[in-house]
Amino acid sequence: MDNSIKLKDLTKIGYTNNKARSLVSTLFNKFYKYLSKDEKVALLVKIKETPEQFLYEEGTAKIAEVFAGEREKIKPACFTMLDKVAPLKIYGAMNVDEQTIKQMELALTLPISVQGALMPDAHSGYGLPIGAVLATDNAVIPYGVGMDIGCRMRLSILDAGESYLCRYEFQLKHALRNFTHFGTEGGLAFKQEHEVLDNSLFSSMPILRRLHGKAVRQLGTSGSGNHFVEFGTIRLYEGNSLGLAAGQYAGLLSHSGSRGLGAAIAKEYTTIAMNSCKLPRQAQQLAWLNMDSSSGAEYWVAMNLAGEYAQACHDQIHSNVLRTLGLKVLAKVENHHNFAWKDTLADGKEVIIHRKGATPAHEGELGIIPGSMTAPAYLVKGLGMEHSLYSASHGAGRAMSRQKARDSMTVSGMNQLLSNAGVTLIGGNIDENPNAYKDIEQVMKSQRALVETEGVFYPKVVRMSKD
Repeated sequence: MDNSIKLKDLTKIGYTNNKARSLVSTLFNKFYKYLSKDEKVALLVKIKETPEQFLYEEGTAKIAEVFAGEREKIKPACFTMLDKVAPLKIYGAMNVDEQTIKQMELALTLPISVQGALMPDAHSGYGLPIGAVLATDNAVIPYGVGMDIGCRMRLSILDAGESYLCRYEFQLKHALRNFTHFGTEGGLAFKQEHEVLDNSLFSSMPILRRLHGKAVRQLGTSGSGNHFVEFGTIRLYEGNSLGLAAGQYAGLLSHSGSRGLGAAIAKEYTTIAMNSCKLPRQAQQLAWLNMDSSSGAEYWVAMNLAGEYAQACHDQIHSNVLRTLGLKVLAKVENHHNFAWKDTLADGKEVIIHRKGATPAHEGELGIIPGSMTAPAYLVKGLGMEHSLYSASHGAGRAMSRQKARDSMTVSGMNQLLSNAGVTLIGGNIDENPNAYKDIEQVMKSQRALVETEGVFYPKVVRMSKD
């Protein structure tokens, strides 16, 4: 079926400019060949009516420039920072450095900022600090979400006890070596299939169409840095929300995100935001997309797909590893960070909540907060605290930069720490050594008002990337 736009179709919607008509024929029809004819017409009408919304998007920019030029030269919107800092709540402030607080306060002088919070694991990052939560008014900040969109934790509680890990340690290490993959290149040696790859967005959105091949290759894999897959024991408390008997269980815990898919989406829409939303130099990474704009709507759709893809990666990781061991899952818990959600505050105001390295913690919401390769992770239930924007920390948080961690630790020193903790490490780097992280016990004490602990997970066999 021919769904291309003809000259008569363009005449009907007011495309009388010959340059615009030519661009539709040579560029638009090719770039958006996966759209239906009605969808193409609707998009062309929007470009003509509001060209300023399409000036920074590949495939529409040249057409939009024609209509923008027919009016007057449309310039990016320029914004100034406010003098007043929006409300900020800091948890565990004694362990959050001044640079991180200043970075958060800068974000809270954006004209779109409504409220913010810093979790006790907070430390400085790009755009927003890691461990930051920011509520905005009808706007999304791509760098406020971060590069690894939808990065998440997944815990599978297994039909085996603590003794299983000791008896079958060799098999556990074999499964982690052969059925997981870490790093930026390639993927698993065997084919992966998941329904997320069939999402129609991969064919209808140009950026996603370009990334589909990479998404196929990297499905079921983990990134580098602090991402991991590990076996351990979890001690569940009485009356836990999972409905399981209190006691010790074997568990599989993983931490990774949306891989190259999420990173490419973040880069693309950060560039669009920075080109269309001009801020003072020190705040430029906080450029936003209005939720009513086409680029804002596109980013939101792409971000959510990246979140679904990250979840699919964890689906495959747990399925691949556990299937080879013959273990079954009694219960699973997962939560994600590096994401933005539409939410409503207590006063009824609708906002976009960015959690860059923070765990959602609405009342009754379950999550996992990890420590380090030798420190425990906590299974928690949210208490729905509004001052924290219904959030908690996403881990212990770094106490050292990667360079400082490398300079302050040797391989033999890290091996001694692992041995003392009874942990076997496959891969891993000294910049991820346990001393590089804050004390998870202190972090948990600092957020007693935000979450309630329902179980504790202790790592035993840890698989990480060796960069």
